Amino acid sequence: MLIIFVISFLGETEWYEAARDAQHKWSTPIFVLMAIMHQESRFVADAQPDRDWFLGLIPLPRSSSAYGYAQAQDPVWGEYLNSAGSWGADRDEFSDAIDFIGWYTDGSQKRLGISKWDAYSQYLAYHEGRGGFSRGSHKSKAWLIKVANKVKRRASRYNSQLKSCQEKLDDRVDGWF
Repeated sequence: MLIIFVISFLGETEWYEAARDAQHKWSTPIFVLMAIMHQESRFVADAQPDRDWFLGLIPLPRSSSAYGYAQAQDPVWGEYLNSAGSWGADRDEFSDAIDFIGWYTDGSQKRLGISKWDAYSQYLAYHEGRGGFSRGSHKSKAWLIKVANKVKRRASRYNSQLKSCQEKLDDRVDGWF
């Protein structure tokens, strides 16, 4: 299911090569990266928060600067560009967005001690920010706990799906000869 869904948007192996590169660079499993991205944007390149309209005619500002596959907000995206040396990266480019998620999960592991294999806690830190997570801001948000559990289940499904086709994908990306 994941594979078919992403192929329809990005091509047969383009997504996998970018995800595999992010996994090698940041040591976060592909299935965790993809589960977070799915929750944030459903793999929509130019995803943005909804906006309200005044009198149904005049658009009001968006509630957040979140944008792209990773729904990265302006301040943390700028931090990523500076610290990861990723000048020229775009939030609406799959390879840049998945690298950003890898960078963020790596930072959460280093600063908060969250295992990169723990999709549940990594998602909570991603959603609330590392400071919010360390303060426990998620604990009073039952809806967010449900979402994090959904991300955990999706990551488990993606892991199973990936195991069934990873060898084929590696062969296609690396060449069969």
